[in-house]
Amino acid sequence: MRLTFLGKESTGGQSPTLYATDRDSYVVQGWKVADPAILAHETDQETVVEVPARLMRHLAKNGLNGVVNRIEAPIINVTTEGNYIIQGSRVTDEPALALMDIPSHETCVEVPSRQMQNLVATPR
Repeated sequence: MRLTFLGKESTGGQSPTLYATDRDSYVVQGWKVADPAILAHETDQETVVEVPARLMRHLAKNGLNGVVNRIEAPIINVTTEGNYIIQGSRVTDEPALALMDIPSHETCVEVPSRQMQNLVATPR
C-alpha cells in the first residue's frame, strides 16, 4: 500500500493523521478507543479510532469537499467533544505502517474511498 499524506491535527503528542492510498481508500490514524460499547463494533478484521472532526477537512486535498455533511459509516459515533469514531479495516501492511509515526496510544484504520465520499456528499 502506498500512502499519500493529506494532513495532520497534532497537539502535544497527539497525531491524528489522514492519508490517501493507491487502493482507492483512506487510512485514518487516530486515538485508540476504550469505551466497551463502541469496542463491541470491532471484529477480527475491523477496529475503530477516534479523531477530531477537523481532520476531515484534509479530504479537500484529495479532491473531496472536506466538510462532513452526513454521519454514517464509517463514522459510527460522535463523542460529546465532537470527535468522530471511525470504523475501518485494521491496517496490517507492514511497509505502510513502518512509514507512519504511530504512538502507542493510537492506531489506524483503512476506509474505502466511497464511504468517505458519502460523508462529504451534499445531502439531497
